[in-house]
Amino acid sequence: MVKFKHYLFALLLMLVFSITAKVLAQIEKTQFEDKAKNQQNTSKEKPVENNIIDTDQLIHFGDLIDVDVLGSTEYDWRGTITPEGFLDGIEFTDDSIYGLCQSETQIAEDIKNSYGKILNDPKIIVSILDRSNRPLTTLYGAVKKPQRFNLKRKIHLNELIILSGGFTEKANGDIQILRQFETSCFEKLTRETILDESKIGDDKDIVNVRPDNSSKFINIKVSDLLSGKLEANPQILYGDVITVLNAEPIYVIGGVANPTKITVREEITVSRAIASAGGLTKQANQQNITIFRRENGQTKLMKINLDDIEAKKSDDVILKAYDIVDVAEKNRDETKYPPIIRFEDIQEKQNSDLPIRIID
Repeated sequence: MVKFKHYLFALLLMLVFSITAKVLAQIEKTQFEDKAKNQQNTSKEKPVENNIIDTDQLIHFGDLIDVDVLGSTEYDWRGTITPEGFLDGIEFTDDSIYGLCQSETQIAEDIKNSYGKILNDPKIIVSILDRSNRPLTTLYGAVKKPQRFNLKRKIHLNELIILSGGFTEKANGDIQILRQFETSCFEKLTRETILDESKIGDDKDIVNVRPDNSSKFINIKVSDLLSGKLEANPQILYGDVITVLNAEPIYVIGGVANPTKITVREEITVSRAIASAGGLTKQANQQNITIFRRENGQTKLMKINLDDIEAKKSDDVILKAYDIVDVAEKNRDETKYPPIIRFEDIQEKQNSDLPIRIID
């Protein structure tokens, strides 16, 4: 009788363990299915909403990626992608697994197909654990605080300009964005998504992707940005290099009241440039004005007679950037060679020296 009770107790204990194991297995399976379902739902979300491009769900350079094989630790992997875009150092795969600009579910499917040769129906979960090391965005040029940005949320051009203190007086009115497709996955999204161009405006270059190139320039007018035009305020992506262009100088020297450097934002003629420098002095020879212009590595001299311009006998020459307008003086010998201009030190900091600001 005692032996029978011991046997019955052992049988009940085995039954309890068996039921518990099945319940735990079902829970683990349900959790995996829920996580996989969430990944599928995430991958099916529209990457473009209200013209805001979302690339967060795709793998970028610098991302820390985790590969979890359900029920195993031997085949798990954690790491980043190589400069060529492949998972760096993942084992047990016949072929390299490409990760750049792929979704978590796409990579999981590729790994499953590869692991399926050695494992029976493996369950793979891929997750992006850390996005903080994605390529930095740089804003420099004619802004008060040139800096780099670590983007952790969506942001537009106007907000970055504000965070950088706004424009300086040297801004010439143009902004240029250098966009490299591989750093932002922009090319992949725009190829797979049909954008409603009627909402973008006339400047289709904001969304156009030239698949034969690895990068492109987006040109924006400051006036369009300030007036609130949608196409002039694009979303800024990882790795974008934004340059607020500096106005280029023209120099007026010699017989003028205030020899000066004029910052050029629009076309300016010789007569206007002389007026901007305070006009002619009493010693000025307005019939003998020389423009020194650098073209193709050589200096070109142009002789101007202000009397002829005022009499409409000759055209008022439009100046170009870095022209030197030298007004002759009656008590000074004529200048035959371009004068030496002491340029102010306006060299920009190297991008790597700029401070980094986190946008979260």
